Amino acid sequence: MKSKKEKFAENLRTFRTENKLSQKALAEAVGVSQQCVSDWELGNADPTLTSLWRLADLFGVSIDILCGRNEW
Repeated sequence: MKSKKEKFAENLRTFRTENKLSQKALAEAVGVSQQCVSDWELGNADPTLTSLWRLADLFGVSIDILCGRNEW
């Protein structure tokens, strides 16, 4: 079973690629650096709550779905 961090990283990559966004484009949309997005996708860092809100709004999903607590 995947950890919450692994599930978030996987979901973030999936939502980003399905929306045809580069890490740089996603970073600009959320207001963080490209390195920050890379770290999230690798499971090396956790997003702030503000970043989670922005990501969820951008992808049109709840934070629970983004974080893997609920299926999408």
